[in-house]
Amino acid sequence: MNPNLNLSPHDSGRPDPYAPELGSIATDEGDAENVTKTGTTTVGLATEDGVVIATDRRASLGGRFVSNKNVVKVEQIHPTAAMTLVGSVGGAQSFIRTLRSEASLYETRHGDPMSIDALATLAGNFARGGPFFAIHPILGGVDDEGSQVYTIDPAGGVMADDYAVTGSGMQLAYGTLEGEYDTEMSIADARDLAAKAVQAASERDTGSGNGLVIAEITDEGVEIEEFDDLDDAI
Repeated sequence: MNPNLNLSPHDSGRPDPYAPELGSIATDEGDAENVTKTGTTTVGLATEDGVVIATDRRASLGGRFVSNKNVVKVEQIHPTAAMTLVGSVGGAQSFIRTLRSEASLYETRHGDPMSIDALATLAGNFARGGPFFAIHPILGGVDDEGSQVYTIDPAGGVMADDYAVTGSGMQLAYGTLEGEYDTEMSIADARDLAAKAVQAASERDTGSGNGLVIAEITDEGVEIEEFDDLDDAI
């Protein structure tokens, strides 16, 4: 008997035709090596003028082979918010699509966009309850409360901070940010610092590289750009 079949409570010998089909996520070491992962370094900085998010563009297969050099790891999910893709590509894409759909539905029902704090809480609830493999994104947004940056961990934890880094290159990127970040810096200076943090990680982390993606988020919207190298970005 297929262990994934759902049996009717009234008849233990037949599957329930109305129950969902349950799948499983690859968890053993052999299957995990075949999952396409972003590896990655993603950075989010809050300023008085808005939020800057920067990432690299590399995706790898099992951490050993570069499977794609042009992954845009930042996506808009809200009129004034964006989120990074971190972890398995499929899980991260599914997570972002789900969150974007819920944010859009909320705006349709209420006539106004969801607050960034509520969006972060919703993201944590989804991460906690859904089968999203190895995600650890950064959420950045701007609303009436100002510029906000959150990290969402795989267990559903939601942490707010002035700046945040996730991904395999996070230790290297944090070293760059710690010495230069200032809460009063301009969004232009934050953009340059975020780009330098991602570049620093790309120099040593094998999961990060192949250029930069930078998103600027203000109360007017989200702008996402791609760059082949640091000089073009700054």
